[in-house]
Amino acid sequence: MAAIDEAWEVLARLGATAEGAETGLKTRSPIDGSVGRTLEETRDLEGVAARAVEAFRAWRRVPAPRRGELVRLFGEELRASKEDLARLVTLEAGKITSEGLGEVQEMIDVCDFAVGLSRQLYGLTLPSERPGHHMRETWQPLGVVLVISAFNFPVAVWAWNAALALVCGDPVIWKPSEKTPLTALATQAVFQRALARFGDDAPEGLSQVVIGGREAGETLAADPRIPLVSATGSTRMGRAVARTVAERLGRSLLELGGNNAMIVTPSADLDMAVRAIAFSAVGTCGQRCTTLRRLLVHEDVAAALIGRLKSAYGTLPIGDPRDDGTLVGPLIDADAAEAFDRALAQAVAEGGEVIAGGDRMARDGAYVRPAIVRMPAQTAVVEHETFAPILYVLTWRDFDQAVEMQNAVPQGLSSCVFTDSVREAEAFLSAWGSDCGIANVNIGPSGAEIGGAFGGEKDTGGGRESGSDAWKAYMRRQTQTVNFSRDLPLAQGVRFDL
Repeated sequence: MAAIDEAWEVLARLGATAEGAETGLKTRSPIDGSVGRTLEETRDLEGVAARAVEAFRAWRRVPAPRRGELVRLFGEELRASKEDLARLVTLEAGKITSEGLGEVQEMIDVCDFAVGLSRQLYGLTLPSERPGHHMRETWQPLGVVLVISAFNFPVAVWAWNAALALVCGDPVIWKPSEKTPLTALATQAVFQRALARFGDDAPEGLSQVVIGGREAGETLAADPRIPLVSATGSTRMGRAVARTVAERLGRSLLELGGNNAMIVTPSADLDMAVRAIAFSAVGTCGQRCTTLRRLLVHEDVAAALIGRLKSAYGTLPIGDPRDDGTLVGPLIDADAAEAFDRALAQAVAEGGEVIAGGDRMARDGAYVRPAIVRMPAQTAVVEHETFAPILYVLTWRDFDQAVEMQNAVPQGLSSCVFTDSVREAEAFLSAWGSDCGIANVNIGPSGAEIGGAFGGEKDTGGGRESGSDAWKAYMRRQTQTVNFSRDLPLAQGVRFDL
């Protein structure tokens, strides 16, 4: 059976009622390149936005702990559907089985986090300079949240946003990647089961999925009725979304490029480093925003580390992500494979040497052998993020030079250092160290946990969805003052006599 046909079978098993259409969005699987039925695109974007606005008027009146109960029920439904939903992630996005299961587990984890959060949307009490006055700071629901997600995390990113948004009192509109629409429809079906158990407190339009291409996302991002747009994708896409939203003075949460680096020092545990490099550089076939793309190694340990890496890359199990033992599945499509080829050709033209992998595999689907490229300097191709398994290796002599190299790219999601030196570790984590949203010591750049706000690129500011105080992005802050005295002070020494 073609992988895309199996995907439709799993979709039906999950309770989604999607039907094929004559025109619209074609469904595909990167596992074998198979093309399946066509999905009708969402035409009535005006109606989607209007329903979400009406849902907000009702949902904001529901107490936050009660809103948390809906998210708790959703977490239960995800647990019941975990195997099937993870299978669909594998079939449509090409992730290996363990990664599909891990992605659904992240959805479950953020639901657990959000349930507790629904009783912790804390404000402040403030001393007033005016006698007989009480002042406080309160967080109120913000409004409709638009989530634009990418193919590489087709369900988890939406859940990170939606779980927090829902407990904060906000409806959600989801525009998934046109490459992974089936996982979105399946997730919506699972959410509908939670809604049915929840009861009448949940209004119509609380969660909606929009099927379509880039134009649908652009139209919704420009809608002034949507105060927050959370978008995941390339830096180029993020700039376009930011401009559109800023023109109407809206808010945007952007999870963008991750041209992530690892610094390896002479004191590093090389066995630990090799395992971390292999996991973070080739996992999901290099299609994570937290993929390791630049390896900055001290000159004294470069030869030893590169030798071990070449051996590890020579034994990578590459193939059908459904098979037991597979570590590296396919690229998402032929365009991604062509970008892989172009980047390697440019690297060679800029003085690089491909020392492992870098070729295509003769099978259906876009399968490549992850590449290691030794580079003479941080050239243009190294500074550009190619969403494919290419690891550029550069050397350094001075630690400050290594940190400078790490920071010398426009992308800034994640970073890491491998060292047994306390001084180097603390310097890397200092204000003059890594400028990325995630900074790890003796851990690779991938594998962010629920609880810490994920991301926060160097050019887009602080913490995002998933944890910590990220919930504040989904709410509006209001300072409230109550006069419980008999006077209304207008200015010092001035009173009305009525």
